[in-house]
Amino acid sequence: MDLKLYGKRALVTGSSGGLGEETARLLAAEGASVVVHGRDAARTAAVAEAVRAAGGSATTAVGDLGTDEGADAVAAAALAGGPVDILVNNAGRYDMSVDWTTTTPADWADIYNTNVVSSVRMIQRLVPAMRARGWGRVIQVGSVTGELPQTTQPHYAASNAARANLARSLARELRHTGVTSNVVVAGGILVPGAVERLTAMGRERGWGDTWEEIAANRDTAFAANDVGRIGEPREYADVIAFLASPLSAYITGSALRVDGGW
Repeated sequence: MDLKLYGKRALVTGSSGGLGEETARLLAAEGASVVVHGRDAARTAAVAEAVRAAGGSATTAVGDLGTDEGADAVAAAALAGGPVDILVNNAGRYDMSVDWTTTTPADWADIYNTNVVSSVRMIQRLVPAMRARGWGRVIQVGSVTGELPQTTQPHYAASNAARANLARSLARELRHTGVTSNVVVAGGILVPGAVERLTAMGRERGWGDTWEEIAANRDTAFAANDVGRIGEPREYADVIAFLASPLSAYITGSALRVDGGW
């Protein structure tokens, strides 16, 4: 399917690795010019170079979106190559090791700044111009924990509920403008860091010795959905790319769950 992304420019925050990198690579392969963002200049440049080596168009924007100054720098770098048509707010963090007894109010404030306020900063800097041009796509990448919170990492779950809420509110704000706002509600994502952590967890619980053994074991918590496995980054990137496309014009204010039926 032709997603009609040629001539569009996309900023994918947190794209120096993981799902963000996969999304940037796919958008570029579909014809969009991508702005690869990260806090580490070397990692960010490496992803952009890989995109260009594959025949795509990519530039970089380096900065910490947790501060106004960092957001200013990222927006300026992104806009240096032209208007941004697509904003994918993917940057965020989580910590599976903490729970209600080990998180402090400072931890809550910090993860809200990273997972919620950083998105607001980029929306405020880039979306007004989309609105003025009469076309744009804003996509939040959240987690199903925002709808199905657990006792672990409660601050992460709450921040993801907020991400979904801000996407819906923004959609109301942008009604009749040609700019849409949606959120992808993600289940587990098999990025390299997750595979490493889950392999260690599986060994501790006797589910197998290698990731291949653990992933194939249907008695594990990793198979606790209707599909029976954790999602691959490309499966999420495909959905994000569709929402970034002109083909998704009739979808706005939606929270699209991509979680294997968790």
